[in-house]
This record gives sequence, C-alpha cells and structure tokens, in this order.
Amino acid sequence: MNQKLKTLIFLLPLLAFLGLAGFLYSGLFSDPSKLESVLVGREVPPFELPDLYNPDQTHDQSILGGEPMLLNVWATWCPTCYAEHTFLNTLREEGVYIIGLNYKDDSRAAAVNWLQELDDPYQINLFDQTGMLALDLGVYGAPETYVIDADGIILHRHVGDMNERVWQQTVAPIFYRARLQAGLSVPEAYRHLARDSEQGGIDE
Repeated sequence: MNQKLKTLIFLLPLLAFLGLAGFLYSGLFSDPSKLESVLVGREVPPFELPDLYNPDQTHDQSILGGEPMLLNVWATWCPTCYAEHTFLNTLREEGVYIIGLNYKDDSRAAAVNWLQELDDPYQINLFDQTGMLALDLGVYGAPETYVIDADGIILHRHVGDMNERVWQQTVAPIFYRARLQAGLSVPEAYRHLARDSEQGGIDE
C-alpha cells in the first residue's frame, strides 16, 4: 500500500466527521420558517379528503382557487397551533379566506370541540387523519401556512405560527398582491404593501 493511499484512508473518517459537523451546525442555526417548498409556483397536489364536520362530504382541489386564500395546517396536539389561533380568527374577521387542514388528529370529535371552544377561522376544514395531503405538500410540521392564488397556485410557504409580525412583514404583501392581480379589492391599510410587493419591494 503506497503512502498516498494510507494518508487518504487515515483522513476519510476526519473528513466524514467534519462534513457531518458542518451539516449539524448549519441546521442548528437555520430558521425553519425560511424553509422553501418545491411546490411554490405549482398547483396544490390533487387530493380528496373528508370534511372535518361532515365525514360524508368530501372535498378535492377544486375548492382551491377562485380567490387568493390561506391553507393552514393545524392539529389539536400542536401547542403552537393553539398560540396562533387567536390571530387566525382576527384574519377571518378581516375577510381573509382560510382553509384548514387538520393534520393527523386521532379524534375528529376532539378537533371539532377544539374549534367550538376557540372559534373557527376556517371557511372549509379538511380532515387529513393519515397525513397524505400534508405529505404531498412536504409539510415539515404543524402549523404551516400556504398562500394560494386565485388559480390554485402556491405562492408562499410559512413554517411556524402565523402572527402579526409574520403577517405584516411577509404574508400579507404576498396575499394582497395576489388579490390585486386577480382584480379583487384590497383594504386601504394593505394597498401600499401589495403595491410594494408587486414592484419587488417585499422580500418573500
């Protein structure tokens, strides 16, 4: 065995360790809310899921589109979902159309009770007990929120809770720009955000 081969064999474990350490270090300091989705710019994958309230009623991808909307992934076992729920109710009161995707809840009744107690911000609630649609979306965990335009195209993915800061700085400009492009009304308070976003002034 020549000297170069011996040196290479000696260095391989060290190089593997350094590579693993670098990967773990980058993950430690990464912001999960910045995770991109490979589906941004594409339609939501086809699905057929039961309604949370009415198991005899099913919904498919035709419910997405017609107007910009949010698709919010939530679950009763998710403490962060509880934390964001009040703000989602606020968005509903402001006229934001939200579809809920209940993710891997074992009990439909528990999910319904949760919404009855905390109020329901969703226009439609999908019951994804097996997590198949969430898997197709590449869901990292609950909660996650997707901005979908009037053509059913995913414009943006946010991982983590939806709150005032995230809404104002990132999601609202994208959402209201989509409404502007669809020829729909935009509240006066958000028109400047929509226009700035359309002109490239908002970092998505």
